Amino acid sequence: MTMPNTRRSRSPLASIGLHGTLVVATVVAVFPALWVLLTSLKPAKFATTTDFFHDTTLANYTHLLSDTKFLTWFGNSVIVAATTTVIGVFLAATTGYAVSRFRFPGMRPLMWVLLITQMFPMAILIVPLYNLFSSMGLLNQPVGLVITYLTIAVPFCAWMMKGFFDAIPVEIDESGRVDGLNPFGTFWRLILPLARPGLAVTGFYSFITAWGEVAYASAFMVGEDNMTLAGGLQTFVNQYTAQWGPMTAASVLIAVPAVIVFVLVQRHLVTGMTAGATKG
Repeated sequence: MTMPNTRRSRSPLASIGLHGTLVVATVVAVFPALWVLLTSLKPAKFATTTDFFHDTTLANYTHLLSDTKFLTWFGNSVIVAATTTVIGVFLAATTGYAVSRFRFPGMRPLMWVLLITQMFPMAILIVPLYNLFSSMGLLNQPVGLVITYLTIAVPFCAWMMKGFFDAIPVEIDESGRVDGLNPFGTFWRLILPLARPGLAVTGFYSFITAWGEVAYASAFMVGEDNMTLAGGLQTFVNQYTAQWGPMTAASVLIAVPAVIVFVLVQRHLVTGMTAGATKG
């Protein structure tokens, strides 16, 4: 017996409207990035025009890499972002696991503190952090930026990892204890491999937080040899002019590491974000 097809088919007009909306959304999403890419390939005199294919050149990239401190800024950003990612993933995973599996005095206040820290606007924290780092000698030091970015990334990621660990059966921990593993051994050898999607989201969020942040990097780092990419890009803009060619070329190169990281973790992102958001 053939089962009736209960699925409603869209009318031609509805299909045209749906696909038209998708095309418009795609154009809106892609257009800014494409504009930056094409502008980076134009001579300086055509930078502010819509003539994208006139005298296409790589001169902006050559100038950026050979005549500016871009590689130094890039290296500083890699160090800060990589350190933030590694430490952030470790702290968020261990904190999330401890709160998910153990009951200890101050657990609930701890989670509230992690949540409340996300509610403070960035602007009101710059001056207190600046004064604090100044008194500790951490201004113009990569470690100061790493600490700042960890305060942004770890609370959110710890909440998310807690939700993910809540979804892993407690029986796995019990089997680890039966086999003679201590709590950290159980976490490291049994639970962590099952938490790869959550770790991928945590790592991606920590990396993007450190890689793309501008306000703290501009306030805490001065001097071309100490700047990260966020501060370095501002050297292409002054009160009177803007060097659009080098700036757009730098923007394209800055996006490459973020795209690579996204490609590496993208298959885990949906699973990890869904588990962290719906559990807990």
